[in-house]
Amino acid sequence: MDKLRSPATDALFEAILSLETVDECYKFFEDACTIKEILDISQRFEVAGLLSEKKNYQEISKETGASTATISRVAKCLSYGSDGYALVLERLKENKK
Repeated sequence: MDKLRSPATDALFEAILSLETVDECYKFFEDACTIKEILDISQRFEVAGLLSEKKNYQEISKETGASTATISRVAKCLSYGSDGYALVLERLKENKK
């Protein structure tokens, strides 16, 4: 996390936290990112959800179109990362209750 932390990054994350609706997120991210970047991040997040459901790489690749390299990278983040995926997945699960 220290590699990322800077006043500019803090400002970006504060801006993201200020978004209140999915439509606002679309507006911001369409301006801030390329379509490919948004699709790549959303694919990784989908992969994280499927990995947390204990689906195997072949099932995940078939369902998402993600390469095994992408799936492996996300799996590594789930196992050894900063727990960001786990935090968000758990919160989304709680919100669905």
